[in-house]
Amino acid sequence: MLKKWIFMATLFGGLLAFAGCNSSPKQEEQQDSQTQTEEEQGFKWVVDRFADKRVLHYRIPDFDKLSLQQKKLVYYLTQAGLAGRDIMYDMNYRYNLAIRHAIDKIVKDYQGERNGADWDNFMLYAKNVWFSNGIHHHYSMDKFIPAFSKEYFQSLLKATGQELSEEVLTAMFDPKTDLKKVSLDPSKDLLLASAVNFYDPDISEKEALAYYKPIIDAGDKERPLSYGINTKVVRRPDGSIGEEVWKIDGMYGPAIAEIVKWLKKAREVAENEQQKHAFDLLIQYYQTGDLKTWDDYNIAWAQTTSGDVDYINGFVEVYNDPLGFKGSYETIVQIKDFEATKRMEVLSGNAQWFEDHAPYLPQHKKKKVKGITYNVVNVAGEAGDASPSTPIGVNLPNANWIRAEYGSKSVSLGNLIEAYFNAEGSGISKEFAYDEEEIERNEKYGQLADKLETALHEVIGHASGLIEPGVGTPKETLKNYASTLEEARADLVALYYIMDPKMVELGLMPNLEVGKAAYDRYILNGMMLQLRRIEPGKDIEEAHMRNRQLIAAWALEKAMPEGIITKEVRDGKTYFKIHDYEKLREIFGQLLREVQRIKSQGDYKAGHDLVENYGVKVDPELHEEVLRRVAPLNIAPYSGFVNPRLVPVTDENGEITDIKVEYPDSFVEQMLEYAEKYSFLKVRQ
Repeated sequence: MLKKWIFMATLFGGLLAFAGCNSSPKQEEQQDSQTQTEEEQGFKWVVDRFADKRVLHYRIPDFDKLSLQQKKLVYYLTQAGLAGRDIMYDMNYRYNLAIRHAIDKIVKDYQGERNGADWDNFMLYAKNVWFSNGIHHHYSMDKFIPAFSKEYFQSLLKATGQELSEEVLTAMFDPKTDLKKVSLDPSKDLLLASAVNFYDPDISEKEALAYYKPIIDAGDKERPLSYGINTKVVRRPDGSIGEEVWKIDGMYGPAIAEIVKWLKKAREVAENEQQKHAFDLLIQYYQTGDLKTWDDYNIAWAQTTSGDVDYINGFVEVYNDPLGFKGSYETIVQIKDFEATKRMEVLSGNAQWFEDHAPYLPQHKKKKVKGITYNVVNVAGEAGDASPSTPIGVNLPNANWIRAEYGSKSVSLGNLIEAYFNAEGSGISKEFAYDEEEIERNEKYGQLADKLETALHEVIGHASGLIEPGVGTPKETLKNYASTLEEARADLVALYYIMDPKMVELGLMPNLEVGKAAYDRYILNGMMLQLRRIEPGKDIEEAHMRNRQLIAAWALEKAMPEGIITKEVRDGKTYFKIHDYEKLREIFGQLLREVQRIKSQGDYKAGHDLVENYGVKVDPELHEEVLRRVAPLNIAPYSGFVNPRLVPVTDENGEITDIKVEYPDSFVEQMLEYAEKYSFLKVRQ
């Protein structure tokens, strides 16, 4: 899986981007379309607020310091990313593009009444669809149910010269049809219960696994290919199972052709020969769909460590596939933050020390940790599964064997972290903290704790540990629990080491108060704050949320009988107080050892029991309390971003002489602009 720390909703998200119920207040009035420079704005962080979401700006620091060649490279890569925007909509659900195109045209062309409850509810639905790249919530995976009638929507369609099939309308309005984008409920067929468009809707989990088993069994066990990462599983006319490959002359071909066009332009302004070679392989992969080429590209990309501009582009993130095979389309274009990166190079330089001192069984430690690079970067553009909702930390490549033999790249998306912090207040912290000491520690050290946790999670956590010989990949052995357990493992590495004196010795933090702030925040978020993302009466289904509750609940079970943590109630409000941080660290170490053992040995039963017993069920009384306490704060549960607009400046011959940065001031207008410029796939009805 893509080793991605989704800080819209991870440790950091505990104080930045809490989730909530799908019910929402009336949306704010649509803002006038306006584009401003950073200086003119001064800088405005919040662009829009609706439902359980807010949309923010991020700025691109020091863009003007890049050379013209580098600016062109950034521009071409952002265009390549946006060219594939339609792909993510179609991957998420088979009718998403038809619905989005209808919404786009109504918002752009409708000449009727744009006031009143029906229109307001329609615009709320439109924004939710744009934010989530489809009609299912980006995090809860639940379908958005329109608060306007089918008849009203049909009147909007008619007024704008459109028509949708009854199947599409049923998909929108029937609350029983394709209700869940991704289901991880082990009591159900994972595919038949999921609406995601990686498999034909009548293909069962059993059929899909039976299809892939002989392919995997016949493959290289030491260096397995990423089987199924770039295909849709389909039923042939004769009833057999096959695959449609995502490539330039296959499925998603028109969008991929546009991606390749811009990648070829990027290649011409590449910073070095290594970068050019990686571009060549990525282009070849998009042209052929060949999985060996995908591996070759990932190796070349991981080894391309010089240069100031880097990118993620491809089908990589597997969390949207309940079986963990299919990669979602995603792009991030990034510029190195030299000062911040220099401060953090010490982590990657000491990776072997961290591996040697991990609380793993000896046979689960790597004898030699290879090639971890860690950079703090500033995002210049995102698309696909990374936009509008985004990670703030990424670690690639996916394949364990590539990471072991050739190394990996870890990045922290610094300007997105900056945007989160500047847009957020301190209300949540003050409401849920146990005492003034905890509040003061969070205010003083919380931001540093978040940055170090990101780095430890990405650089050390995802790169550590060893699978025993003969054990299959986690996707094979741990199945639908693989993603949750991998994120838990990386989180536990971060938690274990952020209270280690080695971090102070390395000069990464002034004292262990930083680690204490991290522990305060993690227990609070895992047990309480993230429950804002869950509707009353529902279980936790998203992998990262399961991971956080699993860790916090398991630690509490061990810590509370010993008085290491106490749960206290004052004036009807629940608080968690950590009394012994060192002993809590030992508990985190015990769980880390067990999670690594589960992964190393492919122990499905132990993984199942750990996730199901600690990470899934919600305490209904605590849940109700959290919703009650956060309601008066009116803090948007989720955050996403509008992208800056990169505008080429040309001379009389049409040659690019500069690239300027603009900051669009309307989420709606950016979505309409993208619909006009980057719609390359045919609509399925």
